[in-house]
Amino acid sequence: MTTTGQGRTDTGEVNGLAADALSGLWQDPPRLPTKWLYDERGSRLFDEITRLPEYYPTRRETSILRVRSAEIARVTGARAMVELGSGTSTKTRLLLDAFTDAAAPGQRFAYVPVDVSSEILTATAETLSADYPGIDVVPVVADFTESGLSLPDADGIRLAVFLGGTIGNFDAPARDEFYRRLATSLAPGDFFLLGTDLIKDTGRLVAAYDDAAGVTADFNRNLIEVLRAGLDARGLYADDFEHIARWNPREHRIEMWLRARRDVDAYFAVLGRAWRLPAGAEIHTEISTKFDPDSLRKELEEAGFGVVSTWTDDFGDFALTLARR
Repeated sequence: MTTTGQGRTDTGEVNGLAADALSGLWQDPPRLPTKWLYDERGSRLFDEITRLPEYYPTRRETSILRVRSAEIARVTGARAMVELGSGTSTKTRLLLDAFTDAAAPGQRFAYVPVDVSSEILTATAETLSADYPGIDVVPVVADFTESGLSLPDADGIRLAVFLGGTIGNFDAPARDEFYRRLATSLAPGDFFLLGTDLIKDTGRLVAAYDDAAGVTADFNRNLIEVLRAGLDARGLYADDFEHIARWNPREHRIEMWLRARRDVDAYFAVLGRAWRLPAGAEIHTEISTKFDPDSLRKELEEAGFGVVSTWTDDFGDFALTLARR
């Protein structure tokens, strides 16, 4: 949960968490939206995950950006970049460097990081503002997965950026809805840069989501802490859950679950409801779909985007796709 002031929990986020808990925890199987994994602690754990030896996507995507960022800046000619789910914006620096180098003398470039974690967003914006005095950094605390997505106007072409393979957290209907909402928010001629993980050996995929150091397990179990703190839960403890990562071959996706190690009897004071999960039952917490470039192109074209270029790393593990509205 995002907190403000002296440990106070943001009311809007409490209401959102409460609504998602009510609609998800009493399903069979129980499920919660992936976004609740990314509170302040979850965001920092995920940043740690990106540096693990098993977790290749960040390294592969970074290698593509190192080679292609200057080309992206030249081809798009964008005057503003809006990054959805920006997190710590580590890889984004490669793009910011490229747009800074490409800018005409005296020309300002705007960077708009959008994220649900206000703590991470504020700290990142302050650092980037200091490191890039020629760039206007305008952070926006928002959930870009919700309806009513509105992107800031810009004096010229905008580039929307969605990196890290995060689009894989959406199932097919949700991806289609997201693409169409984004297309509506962009003006004709604006660009969209999308990072996607590609289908590959199942063993490597599972290892990337169940690392030997147990960081991904801590990240997944942190969702229980989010529920406990945000909904004033009693009888709910992270240590009572086991992290599970499995491959779903039909949907081409990794699925993450939390399996109860014992019978869990909890009470959510904010909801005024009791909740029970028997030992061995699981909560569905995340999916991570893997793609092939042809299917991805079709998805984007059906939503109103024309694919300009697709680049992969030297190992063929990951892809960056540049599309235009």
